[in-house]
Amino acid sequence: MLKWVWTAVLLITVSSFVNGAEKWYKGNTHTHTFWSDGNDFPERVVKWYAENGYDFLVLSDHNILSRGEKWMSVEKLKERGGDDILEKYAASFGKKWVESRGTLGEKSHEIRLKRLAEFRDMFEVPAKFLMIEGEEISDKAEDVPVHMNAINVQSVIAPAGGATALDALKGNVRIVARQSRLTKQPILLHLNHPNFHYAITAEELASVIQQEFFEICNTSSDCNQLGDEFHPSLDEFWDVANTLRLAKLQSPPLFGVGVDDAHNYHGRGSSPPGGSFVMVRSKSLKPAAIITAMRIGEFYSSSGVLLTDVQYSMRTKEYVIDIQAEDGVTYTTQFIGTLTNADLGSTPRLGAGGAVQRATRIYSDDVGKVLATVKGAHASYTLSGKELYVRAVITSDKKHSLPTYPGQLQQAWVQPVGWRR
Repeated sequence: MLKWVWTAVLLITVSSFVNGAEKWYKGNTHTHTFWSDGNDFPERVVKWYAENGYDFLVLSDHNILSRGEKWMSVEKLKERGGDDILEKYAASFGKKWVESRGTLGEKSHEIRLKRLAEFRDMFEVPAKFLMIEGEEISDKAEDVPVHMNAINVQSVIAPAGGATALDALKGNVRIVARQSRLTKQPILLHLNHPNFHYAITAEELASVIQQEFFEICNTSSDCNQLGDEFHPSLDEFWDVANTLRLAKLQSPPLFGVGVDDAHNYHGRGSSPPGGSFVMVRSKSLKPAAIITAMRIGEFYSSSGVLLTDVQYSMRTKEYVIDIQAEDGVTYTTQFIGTLTNADLGSTPRLGAGGAVQRATRIYSDDVGKVLATVKGAHASYTLSGKELYVRAVITSDKKHSLPTYPGQLQQAWVQPVGWRR
């Protein structure tokens, strides 16, 4: 069955190349508003993305959809969004758009949050801008957050819960799959910020083979992109999980998603919009088409670096990347992978007192090793057939405009190839 699935995926990919009807679409799949813990009205959030070069957006508030009726006190709105939040809101959409109740200046004064159905037509334009409904399923187990984004969700999904973080991860995968099956609608699910509170280990995520995506870059605060002395970076995390899946579980690898996880929209706060995103090569700008393209790896993630083309030939085994180069900016591409003869031995990570940490184990340098480094706007690598997979990371020398760690540079992460059989 597994070989059949891999072959089917390959055929879909080859077919899409032959038809040649794809375009690159820029999107963000992880965004917050006043409906949960964001600090702006959903319409203003959508307006920002629509005006800043995005083609699609997922509003993904915690355990809620932008449906039904929700009122917020003016006091709470100003506490989060600033004293001028209502003036900004009225300036964006007109005073008549702002719906209030209660007594002006009193605690009873409230503003109604608009539903997605009320404002999506203000922004959606066929083939130009798309809204996809989403939810951040926010679960907790073992005193750590287990958060997952369900994209194209059809109704709100309550967190599954579980005795362990792994149980919660498995449970949420199951209930999302169930909704997709019952509604006959594709739903893409990605694990959010695994290094936030170091909630999930690479071994745990590798074991849930039905989970296809995780966030390789989340430019919100406290997501620990680089890990720490007791935990791996997200790049190391990805390589461990993919190596275990391919070498030991005979399962397809994970694909890495870039998001900004935006909460703050007023030039302050540690989670602004625009820090990371995905570029999806799709036949059309429709939810099913975007999800289908991502499921076959037809996308890359970026924190600023843009690509003009990515190709992998099953016949020649050549992996080719062309970068949309900026004047005066240099680019370095690393082709990273694990070979079939790699040492897969591992040891536990120990804490400051020598106790075994609940953390991704330590593996040899064979896991996720740099196979080649190429300078310039064009990079290629020809697989020898000895690789379990190869992925690529492109790093520019241009500083990130919204850094979450010192010295952060703009990068792009390209999905693993060479693993299909």
